[in-house]
Amino acid sequence: MTRKTRAKYNPEFKREAVRLLEQGDKETAPLARELSVARNKLYQYKNEIDRHGTSAFPGTESCNGRAKINDATLLKAENKWLREESEILKKVAIFFARELD
Repeated sequence: MTRKTRAKYNPEFKREAVRLLEQGDKETAPLARELSVARNKLYQYKNEIDRHGTSAFPGTESCNGRAKINDATLLKAENKWLREESEILKKVAIFFARELD
């Protein structure tokens, strides 16, 4: 029988995930799926930051390979979100340009 290893996320990833959660641009479930994190973990990260502020997540400062992959996943998700937002803004600009004609 093989054991599943738990993913370990570095503090920067957790803080960024909470920032995206608090930003409120996306619902929690889709955001959690994009970040490959359980939805309840996002709330746990938020509670930890609310309670301890900058001293949240002690003892997890080491950045292992899994954390780097998760950081890359976070960046890809944010990049995708920004591209979608850019496309929407382009369409809005075209719409209003037609209205002026």
